Amino acid sequence: MSIKINYSNKVSSKFSTNIVLFTDEKFNISGLKKHFFSSELSYINDLLKTCDFKKKLLVFEINSKKKIILIPIKKNLETIDVENLGAEFYSYINFGNKGEYTIKTDSIKSKIEDFIGYFLHGLKLKSYEFNVYKSKKEKKLFLVNIIGKKSKLTIKNELKFKALEEGSFYARDLVSEPGNILHPDEYAKRLSSLKKYGLKINIYDDKKLKKLGMNALLGVGQGSIRGSYLVTMEWSGAKNNSSPLAFVGKGVCFDTGGYSLKPAKFMEDMTYDMAGSAAVVGLMINLAMRKAKINAVGVVGLVENMVSGNAQRPGDIVKSYSGKTIEILNTDAEGRLVLADALTFTEKKFNPKFMIDLATLTGAIIVSLGSEYAGLFSNDDKLSKQLLTAGEKVDEKLWRMPLHKNFDKLINSKNADMQNINYVGGAGSTTAAQFLQRFILNKTSWAHLDIAGMAFSKYGGALNSGGATGYGIRLLNKLIEDDYE
Repeated sequence: MSIKINYSNKVSSKFSTNIVLFTDEKFNISGLKKHFFSSELSYINDLLKTCDFKKKLLVFEINSKKKIILIPIKKNLETIDVENLGAEFYSYINFGNKGEYTIKTDSIKSKIEDFIGYFLHGLKLKSYEFNVYKSKKEKKLFLVNIIGKKSKLTIKNELKFKALEEGSFYARDLVSEPGNILHPDEYAKRLSSLKKYGLKINIYDDKKLKKLGMNALLGVGQGSIRGSYLVTMEWSGAKNNSSPLAFVGKGVCFDTGGYSLKPAKFMEDMTYDMAGSAAVVGLMINLAMRKAKINAVGVVGLVENMVSGNAQRPGDIVKSYSGKTIEILNTDAEGRLVLADALTFTEKKFNPKFMIDLATLTGAIIVSLGSEYAGLFSNDDKLSKQLLTAGEKVDEKLWRMPLHKNFDKLINSKNADMQNINYVGGAGSTTAAQFLQRFILNKTSWAHLDIAGMAFSKYGGALNSGGATGYGIRLLNKLIEDDYE
């Protein structure tokens, strides 16, 4: 859908105008008389006597060319609630209700600064569509006129919304691309173009990775005709040379499972196995666009896990960048191998204040938490609390899961320093996180977010319409805003 927002009092005559007004939670319109003709006021008051006040919006058809939409503002509203109202409004107009809408901001009674900005932000996030490969694109035009004293946003928030939207949409586009288009070679090429945002980009290809000794990452991608890459994206927004905040993403562009082959059913969804890396990319774009006053680095490992005569075998042993050896018991437990080298590299090269990695790492986390929470594993209670709080504020929720030395025995190997899966059974997500923790060598504060249940939605969520969600960008941006800027 094409959305055009007009901040002028001049209403286009191309479409009929529908009026959007905000009321209290009981849909009281007594203070909105100036927005109605007397006949409309009487008509709506009569209809309100039989309406369901539990609805998120009420629509009154005045005539064939005009509707009045009432949107209730509840007491003690948070900014995420306002965004959800915007998304709900989009869902209404997208359901066959295209046209022109005039939002009268003088009807807003809320203490939230830039209320209309949060409302439109939610609307835009919900409006995302990926239709690049459809030969016939449905043309929908949605015009919004913003009229009233409260229509102008603060410059800071206007930039914030724009940066979050662009970062989120870029990440969703990456996740939505099919594997034959967004393979590691193409992905690395696209990341090179991010220099235009002011990011410093370094790309490590197969030769450089081999020289560095990143054999865990390289082992995953060796069965593909495509290259394997580690890409770093640096943003220097602080006035000093303080240690950066580091974000690390798993970028498995397509995951067949390797010789530990996945079932055919739903394997097509494995294009989103790079969603952790996409979140890191989207976050870095967002930070650069809004000129965040911090130093940050994003690191993504880009590989394709394929089957071929050169692919990694179950039983292989590889030496990681850290020097630790890993016995590969299951080639479908590949994401942790990519992250193992990426985490050690990030810690050693950048000496960050903390490291947060994001990965669609385990199906077990979906069994545990479904599509409501991402799993949080961390060696730092303070960082965990900050992440949990940020997640609640933007409705990208986390649930902290355990790490404990007693789990180590499940991934100890007789033939190497460790094995890449727990063959005893159980605790799949925890043992994966416990594996990653072994590659944090200098006790750096670290958190692992297993986003397997959150990165892609079959049915859509509050701020997305189904498909790639961009989960993690708003969460980590909020963490930075509240605790590190």
